[in-house]
Amino acid sequence: MSEPGSPRELERIAVLPLRNSVLFPMSVVPINVGRPRSVRLVEQLAGQERALVGVLAQRKADTVEPTFEDVYEVGTLARVVKVIRLGPSNYSVVLNGLGRFAVRQAVSLEPFMQADIERLPERRGTQDELADVTARLRESTREVLSLTPELPKETASILDNVREPGPLADLIASNFSDEQAKVADRQRILEAVSVADRVGLVQAVVTKQLQLLRAKDAIAEEIRDEMSMSQREFVLREQMRTILEELGEAGEEDEVDSLRARIMRADVPREAMEVARKQLSRLRAMAPQSAEYNVTRNYVEWIADLPWSRTTPDQNDVKGVARCLDEDHHGLDSVKRRIVEYSAIRQLRRDKRGPILLFVGPPGVGKTSLGRSIARAMGRRYGRIALGGVRDEAEIRGHRRTYVGALPGRIIQALKKVGSKNPVLVLDEIDKLGADVRGDPASALLEVLDPAQNDSFVDHFMGIPFDLSQVVFLATANDKGTIPAALRDRMELIDVPGYTRTDKLNIAQQFLVPKQLREHGLTEQQLSFTRPGLEIMIDYYTREAGVRGLEREIGSVCRDAAVKLAEGQQDLALVANEPHVEAVLGTRRYHLELAERDAAPGVATGLCATGVGGDILLIEVTRMPGKGDIHVTGNMRKIMQESAATAVSYVRSRADRLGLDPLWLKSIDLHLHVPRGGSARDAAGAGLTMFVAVASLLLGIEARTDVAVSGEITLRGRILRIGEVKAKVLAAHRAGIRRLVLPKQNLPDLEEVPAEVMAEIDVKAVSHVDEVLGFVLSQDVPPRRGDPQWVARP
Repeated sequence: MSEPGSPRELERIAVLPLRNSVLFPMSVVPINVGRPRSVRLVEQLAGQERALVGVLAQRKADTVEPTFEDVYEVGTLARVVKVIRLGPSNYSVVLNGLGRFAVRQAVSLEPFMQADIERLPERRGTQDELADVTARLRESTREVLSLTPELPKETASILDNVREPGPLADLIASNFSDEQAKVADRQRILEAVSVADRVGLVQAVVTKQLQLLRAKDAIAEEIRDEMSMSQREFVLREQMRTILEELGEAGEEDEVDSLRARIMRADVPREAMEVARKQLSRLRAMAPQSAEYNVTRNYVEWIADLPWSRTTPDQNDVKGVARCLDEDHHGLDSVKRRIVEYSAIRQLRRDKRGPILLFVGPPGVGKTSLGRSIARAMGRRYGRIALGGVRDEAEIRGHRRTYVGALPGRIIQALKKVGSKNPVLVLDEIDKLGADVRGDPASALLEVLDPAQNDSFVDHFMGIPFDLSQVVFLATANDKGTIPAALRDRMELIDVPGYTRTDKLNIAQQFLVPKQLREHGLTEQQLSFTRPGLEIMIDYYTREAGVRGLEREIGSVCRDAAVKLAEGQQDLALVANEPHVEAVLGTRRYHLELAERDAAPGVATGLCATGVGGDILLIEVTRMPGKGDIHVTGNMRKIMQESAATAVSYVRSRADRLGLDPLWLKSIDLHLHVPRGGSARDAAGAGLTMFVAVASLLLGIEARTDVAVSGEITLRGRILRIGEVKAKVLAAHRAGIRRLVLPKQNLPDLEEVPAEVMAEIDVKAVSHVDEVLGFVLSQDVPPRRGDPQWVARP
């Protein structure tokens, strides 16, 4: 620990590792010491005078107890100037950098690090070579100091006191911050033994910082110019107000000045500011009684009220998004997972842009409330734009100001209402947009939802661009088929399925019952809902994919209790069990589909998808004397009529194998009826059900009432893939059906069905019609001509 000998000799010296910093010669810095080895070293040095220590920077700052592999080989030899005890195991050490050294041999790690080192002398170049680069470095650093007003004025004078290029480069490098140069960059400067190389490395860092400061100064200069213009205008306005007050005419200018002040506070962009100034000048010259005065004032007020620069800070917490979704919604795991992925993408992208999500599902499953949860999780304001029944393009783009009563479109109105430039806007019921002679609002939405265009959206009423790029747009729909293809292509579709019976029960217990009790001023002691009471409401008073109707029925029970409480029954303690629910809600409105079905030949159960989820499709077939005509009723669309014709044709083609007269249709007429057929959305999937109904009628064998079939058939008997399998399976489960016949091509779609539903349903996957009858008919078909086993029960 004594003064070292000649510079080129190996010396044994204690080593102090340094985190997040590099010590340079010519610098005096305080260092906090708290790690055990470093504390032992400082305690040993505390009583020595002119003690020396080697300071090495760590390669990684998170290493707690570094070894020689964790530190750089080149460091700075420093003298311990002062040791200050801060606590039992915490010191502050003031070090004075003296010169560079290199570790030649590691000696020990305990009780503190020791190594054999060699001092590294500077390699100086020629005087002419260093003079130019040193002068350039000095001038660049002086300019950096001039553009950094927060530094003390004495800093520039220090540069003049250091004449040698090597110490000058060390002095400048020792003042680099982490933003200007990382530890690895500063270490490279320390390892530069050649003075010319060292000056070049420091010059590169200084030049980069100088370019950044020049750019900031240019931006600040533009802002100062704009502010000075605004301040000059403000002073002139104040002087004008004083003059008008002296003349007794101040009241005539109050409204215009108030609008001008609001415009100034709104921090509107330059283009909007020019338009506002022009309109204010026109407003000043108008008589307040004129109609044009009110139109112009209304327009200026819209400019002042829009959130041109007001934003809310984002909360990019993926775990927070998942937590908010779980708090607000039960189930919907796949939907929640996709929303969390969406939030993660927005967190990682600098421009904060992401896909526009379209939630598609039946009513009452929580599509709109998902948008509210996303807004809450992101810390943004929430706005909802109802698009159901909108048929005018001006509802989106606004009306031109030439029309009486003109207003901006719903997008601009929503932004004014939420008061933020970056809200979450939900375009509700986007599938119910219409179109007529006034234009197509769906086409107007193409620009709004296109990230490449909506940064300069121009509303017809405003006439000036507004940046919509920071708005998070979400959309909801019941039927994706009615959305125009170009509009649907701009959004990412997320299916929000209907709820199972168990889901509805959990939602009612966790969300709906507490909400309705709170809204009706009741407590759980005054009215409590039992599980059987909720189940009877789900099974016999509602028939829906969502829970909106269930919430209304719970509200009816709560209103009955509220009336009794208001009539003076202070000790009210009702229990909403099965008898109480039936007494309040009356006769059961729905029954299980299986109980309604007549077990008779010619009746088959199918599945369909509607605009409000899945549903049961009963198909009835009867025959009568006739001439071979086929009648199809039930308000069916053309595709379902074609499916009926295909089913009858296939039965005729298989008449010999079914044991039927090949001319069986010549002397009879068939009548196919589909109750509620007009609500079915995928008519082709009813073809297989119609085949079963026709075969059941002609064979005189009843179809099983606990089996539902769905699939599209061809004239060759192949069964093709159908759509919306999940909604159909959930509908069958709600109706009490536990056996399904589905196309084999749809087996992968069953993975989306909740496991609790699949555990109660037996699915028969088929690829040809010949595999169906043995599973569906209530008894085996007697062997006839042809292959006797083709309809035998498996």
